[in-house]
Amino acid sequence: MNSCKNSDKEINKIELVKKYFKHLNHPKTFNTITLFTDSLWTKEGDYEQIYSLNEYQDWLKWDAIFEPTYKILQIKQEDSIVIVNVSKIDKRISFLHGEPIITKQLFQFNHDKISSIETYEYINFKEAIFIQNRNMLLSWVEENHPELNGFLYDQSEKGATKYLNAIHLFNNRK
Repeated sequence: MNSCKNSDKEINKIELVKKYFKHLNHPKTFNTITLFTDSLWTKEGDYEQIYSLNEYQDWLKWDAIFEPTYKILQIKQEDSIVIVNVSKIDKRISFLHGEPIITKQLFQFNHDKISSIETYEYINFKEAIFIQNRNMLLSWVEENHPELNGFLYDQSEKGATKYLNAIHLFNNRK
């Protein structure tokens, strides 16, 4: 009996993570309440953030502006943790990186809901290119469209819209 229950939980956790990425690709259908605990701890490199469900919903709106495509490349469960290799491309990443960024993410759970997501390895991330393109965009915006300044750290819908507008204006400059 116990081994059947453990097997069901493994499938549920993997399915829950798959559902998470499916919703990231279709953000208008995303209901965070069904997937997450009351708060979500995230870590990417040295940057840690604890989001309330409302705050995470705001981040999802920011992310959606760039029209992301997430692809699960590999998914497995080790004990109570789900480990995922995921590819992400969107309009921002295309401009800054030129190709999908591939990361390894670790999902932890509490009461069958996602409680934390940690990006703990970059499998494909060309940091030098990313930073060079970001700095080029920031310098150009400062000089040509200072009204768009501040978009880099504004993870709201408004900030994402400014970011996308800056990329569009930069790409269409003469």
